[in-house]
Amino acid sequence: MAILTDAAPAQAARQPGLPVGRPPARVPGWWRDAVGVVTWASMLVVVALWVAGGGVQALSGWADGLTTLGRLTGLVSANLLLIQVLLMARVPAVERVYGQDELARRHRLVGFWSFWLMLAHLVLVTIGYALTAQLTVFAQFWELVVDYPGMLLALAGTLLLVLVVATSIRASRRKLRYESWHLLHLYAYLGVGLAIPHMLWTGADFLGNPVATAYWWTLWAAAAGSIAIWRIGLPIVRSLRHDLRVADVVRESSDVVSVTMRGRGLDRLPAAAGQFFSWRFLTGPGWMRAHPYSLSAAPDGDSLRITVKDLGDGSGALASVRPGTRVLVEGPYGRLHAGVRASHKVTLMASGIGISPIRALLEALPQQPGDVTLIYRGRSEADLALRGELERLGQERGARMFYVLGPRIPGRPTWLPESAAGLSDAEALRRLVPDIAANDVYLCGASAWMDAAERAARECGVPADRIHSERFSW
Repeated sequence: MAILTDAAPAQAARQPGLPVGRPPARVPGWWRDAVGVVTWASMLVVVALWVAGGGVQALSGWADGLTTLGRLTGLVSANLLLIQVLLMARVPAVERVYGQDELARRHRLVGFWSFWLMLAHLVLVTIGYALTAQLTVFAQFWELVVDYPGMLLALAGTLLLVLVVATSIRASRRKLRYESWHLLHLYAYLGVGLAIPHMLWTGADFLGNPVATAYWWTLWAAAAGSIAIWRIGLPIVRSLRHDLRVADVVRESSDVVSVTMRGRGLDRLPAAAGQFFSWRFLTGPGWMRAHPYSLSAAPDGDSLRITVKDLGDGSGALASVRPGTRVLVEGPYGRLHAGVRASHKVTLMASGIGISPIRALLEALPQQPGDVTLIYRGRSEADLALRGELERLGQERGARMFYVLGPRIPGRPTWLPESAAGLSDAEALRRLVPDIAANDVYLCGASAWMDAAERAARECGVPADRIHSERFSW
């Protein structure tokens, strides 16, 4: 295949010193199952508390039945809301198990379920109370909001959550800039904070059972504490301790820049090649919005570097950041690192600016000549960011490197270019890496491209737990 250019054949090569630091250890598979079991167990606890509070007996009549179902949907919704907060609280044990891609997907799924259950709670309780008091639904709703403690706050929280959910629907997200969506999404925390307290003040299931009281206060404290520690406290501590400043800004091409940052004691920052941080550059208005960018060079204890393509307001502004600018960080995050590696051999696959973490992995992965294969997809040679560095690393490490160039195949979900239309995705991958089934595969690029590359790897016999990816979807 002419479009598959072998850029650096494996050869006996000197091994330069490996980057400082150690990647996070591989997480045992049972941890993932344990987190899932705990989540489902919490749901069973909520249902059990509802049953113990007479929830089933209250199903005998229409009014009481609707009210008790409203209580149940409200309790389950509140539980899911707090689980949703915990999922995105950056708790290290949870983040290491799932990675941010999977957590974001689960966060979205749990969020939609909790939202619909919350609306069901509102409707069912209002109708049930209205039937009991023989009022119209609208009169009963007004009475609940005005006369019941915490309900006005709950209404405000519900409206905020409606805003967040409406802007989280895929069609809505496409119309918003990332910066705008991110800012709106932060209102979810305020919405949860306003929506839940009414159950702590007036909820019969909370007030009438000491076990329920202990459960809900514990879960509430865990969610609030996780946000305070992992989303607020730790980033502040690390930003102050390491005092990151922009050291250099290099334009790699017309729309790609690399930003190098230096600081204090970076050898003590637990970052690994392939991971990402959420960055805030203190350049003026808009600095509060964090942007996730992967490290494009392995951490060396002295500096951190990112390489970014101009895809929006935040990334486009990096080209004009001045040396000396202070940088705040959250992280490191992500499972695209050497610690998840299970095989002796590795295939690295990237498209577009997805080469950033892949380039860092190429530099950092322990390897002998021929152990690592890099496949880099681009529309043309001009789109191959960091090509000079890749070829230097390929020569030093003895890695096999292929550039897969050309426009996409029309109407076909594939990782291949148009000139390879005669091959299946799996066949092309197997031609490049004949022993692909014995490799770990690392992927980074556009979501559709990664979906196609992952399918090809699976068809070639690569187990699912040996395929590692980073998507940055929102």
